[in-house]
Amino acid sequence: MRDAALDRGADFAHIAGDAAIPLWSAGIEEQEPVFSVPASELLWLAAAIIAGGVVTGVLAGLFGIGGGSVIVPVLYEVFRIVGVHDDVRMQLCVGTSLAIIVPTTIRSYLAHREKGAVVHEVVRAWSIPAVVGVGVGSAIAAFAPSAVFRLAFVVIATFIGAKFLFGRDTWRIAGGLPGRAGMVAYGLVVGLSSSLMGVSGGSVSNIIQTLYGTPIHNAVATSAGLGVPITIAGTLGYMLAGLPHQGLMPPLSIGFVSLIGVVVVAPVSSFTASYGARLAHATSKRRLETAFGIFLLVVAARFVISLI
Repeated sequence: MRDAALDRGADFAHIAGDAAIPLWSAGIEEQEPVFSVPASELLWLAAAIIAGGVVTGVLAGLFGIGGGSVIVPVLYEVFRIVGVHDDVRMQLCVGTSLAIIVPTTIRSYLAHREKGAVVHEVVRAWSIPAVVGVGVGSAIAAFAPSAVFRLAFVVIATFIGAKFLFGRDTWRIAGGLPGRAGMVAYGLVVGLSSSLMGVSGGSVSNIIQTLYGTPIHNAVATSAGLGVPITIAGTLGYMLAGLPHQGLMPPLSIGFVSLIGVVVVAPVSSFTASYGARLAHATSKRRLETAFGIFLLVVAARFVISLI
């Protein structure tokens, strides 16, 4: 019995470089300490998660995004250190990020709606195609290797970061949004990219809307509204997609969603979202756009290294 239990524990203890031991045991009879990470490092991790939650909330309100592009890299480092298996680590980050930003996107949407900036016709036109795209991404999560999601993050984050750094408000494809077929296609793209990257889709939908002449404040507010169905559908999808891999998940996880991560980050990011929304309607965002673009490119480079 003891040997079998130890074998099961060894299965969960495999991580990249064998540099850490998971923070949970796998039925080992002898009750040994399960925390091998120094307390000081755990405090830094907790501080990083909370700080990521603050930045997530501000960015949600400021740019109409859920902030997943900030919280996914933070969670990736946290889950690496606590010993989550590399095969499921990125999927767990994406699913947890989507769950975390549900309340953030709701608060951001409500804050923008109070100012009358949401274009509800666009939200209605994109919601169903976006949810379908999220469903496709969730299905991919059930079968695809972790590298697929890191690569998706690199591609999408590089595109968004480059747009923040080098894009101009004067860039236009047309003076108004396309017809039904074009809107359905864009909705699918927004939903799929959101599901693969662990974001609410605000950055991508902002770019699309502004390229078609939508004023930036309306684009930000509308993106916040679209993020509500995307994040809710994504959370449920990643919960279901991760159930076959439940044995590799850390404690208090449902599929690819860590409830501990949600409980720690979601309240902080949700609380700070309204402050970001106020900044969006009161300040010029060029410096913040530049800083955010650089951040995304740095994170993309970090994931490129992990793929090598």
